[in-house]
Amino acid sequence: MPATRTWEPPGPYDLRGSLGVLRRGPRDPAYRVADGAVWRASRTPQGPVTLRLAPRAGGAVEATAWGPGAEWALDGLPALLGADDTPQAFVAHHPVVRQAQHRHPGLRLIRTGLVLESLIPAVLEQKVTAVEAYRAWRLLLDRYGEPAPGPAEGMRVMPDPHTWRHVPSWEWHRAGVDARRSSAVLRACRVAERLEQATTMELPAAVRRLTAVDGVGPWTAAETLQRSNGHPDAVTVGDLHLPGTVGWALAGRRGVDDAGMLELLAPYGGQRHRATRLILVSGHTPPRRAPRFPVGDIARL
Repeated sequence: MPATRTWEPPGPYDLRGSLGVLRRGPRDPAYRVADGAVWRASRTPQGPVTLRLAPRAGGAVEATAWGPGAEWALDGLPALLGADDTPQAFVAHHPVVRQAQHRHPGLRLIRTGLVLESLIPAVLEQKVTAVEAYRAWRLLLDRYGEPAPGPAEGMRVMPDPHTWRHVPSWEWHRAGVDARRSSAVLRACRVAERLEQATTMELPAAVRRLTAVDGVGPWTAAETLQRSNGHPDAVTVGDLHLPGTVGWALAGRRGVDDAGMLELLAPYGGQRHRATRLILVSGHTPPRRAPRFPVGDIARL
């Protein structure tokens, strides 16, 4: 029998907007939206779990969980939905950010309490298009993941570290993942327990723990800790598009680099990730002038 639990947010709450950062593309086998509910397949320390998260009247969220990890997932439900987040501590210093905050009052920073499930797809996204990374994630979960418990037909739970470590090289190649990225995943899986400890660390220590793995740099660490730890200051550095978006939104300038982005975000110290998240949902992005980054396919080589 599934277990259930309900969480009541203290104010406006955007379920799909808050949890959407966990979705790796429109065909993510571990994430689904159906009939207004969010379905999420995950691997907890107690085993696989499927969560169905449905909004209820009055703003509450009802969670239904199946699988060995149900109790762990339901105990962490408030944190997952953003109960540990403190959006009221944020002060908007710019009209674009202020308007986005006003339009999205229910947006919260979520906390999964799980490192590897966000780190691996972040590694897959290094220096490739989103389309390529999403395809790789989908193919690897379809091939090496396991069926999600409960009624979520077609959903998959990502492999455990042991299984990731035994994915043959030709399967990485088939999924379009080069040796540099697959090697980083394998190294992370060898120290998975130590990486998971980062969920209890302050941000600087957590970043050091993750970046101690060869192939995991500041970009990957930030993208991971934004989800696993929900830290409002885990700003992404090294992104192809984010500095330009921040520069355009806050200063109306093109060609802003990481240093310029951090300078513009300085007034949001301690809340820089939240500021960039609001900028991204504002839709205030520079007009595109160059062609999109070409999609490659190493599986054909």
